[in-house]
Amino acid sequence: MPAKPNSKPEKLPRTKIDRLIEEFLEDMEIVRNCSPLTLRNYRHYLGRFSLWLKKNFPKADLSSINLEIIKKYRIFLSRFIAPNGSFLSRSTQAYHVIALRSFFKWLIKNDYRIIPPEKIDLPKGESRSLKFLTTDQVTRLLGQPKISEPRGLRDKAILEVLFSTGLRVSELVNLNRDQIDLKRREFGVVGKGGRSRVVFLSVRAAKWLEKYLASRNDGEKALFVRFGTIPSRLTARSIQRIVEKYARQCRLPVKITPHGLRHSFATDLLMAGADIRSVQEMLGHKNIATTQIYTHITNKHLREVHEAFHGKGR
Repeated sequence: MPAKPNSKPEKLPRTKIDRLIEEFLEDMEIVRNCSPLTLRNYRHYLGRFSLWLKKNFPKADLSSINLEIIKKYRIFLSRFIAPNGSFLSRSTQAYHVIALRSFFKWLIKNDYRIIPPEKIDLPKGESRSLKFLTTDQVTRLLGQPKISEPRGLRDKAILEVLFSTGLRVSELVNLNRDQIDLKRREFGVVGKGGRSRVVFLSVRAAKWLEKYLASRNDGEKALFVRFGTIPSRLTARSIQRIVEKYARQCRLPVKITPHGLRHSFATDLLMAGADIRSVQEMLGHKNIATTQIYTHITNKHLREVHEAFHGKGR
């Protein structure tokens, strides 16, 4: 039977595993320079495992955690019901397992006896299509803001910068005015895992960004601000709402987000012939495998083969 949702989290005595989880999170913060959001998620995922272990195997220690226990935990995750009545998605279950494997790797590195993390298989993810816009759809989206209004000019600059750079929304909202070199049309950002990279602006994006900045007469250092008596930095959620607003306004056939514009940036480069290593650098991906998700839809050779041979036998 599925697990019943809890109205509030249970508190059980603190264990050695709890202490080690905290040490692991401190290592992630100091050594690996992980973001506050990543730390929050890992604390949540590992805290859920610790609580489950205390309730179901109260005498368990590190050396007694085996594949059978891990299997029971994964069954628990697959049947878990959140307070709002929803089940955990396959991807969320995978994040729990990824956090657990990462914790076990750290334990082994620090000479603790634990089951080898490579023995714990990751669940197969749900099949999801990659959402990106065609050139015509991007043009429609970028043409939506009313540039005669201050808010519309700001939104126009936001959309242009997102498509021109492929920035993550978290990277965009953290930008300050003094970071941007409009003459060279480039600036530096620090992305996931503390990895820095240079980001380039198109002539078009730089033009709209310059117009937007020229319209500002406040002292706020943030690049993109919400308007009010005292301007303040836009949040990631605000950027998401802005993109969603204009996507609805031009009636796009797909639900697009700031990350969808990042996908559109990558596919646009690859379809034009850019090499995947360069795109990897521009996106700030640590591993080339992450960038390779785009190749199946941008492989020009496969498209040419299809056009040359499909239907020739009829």
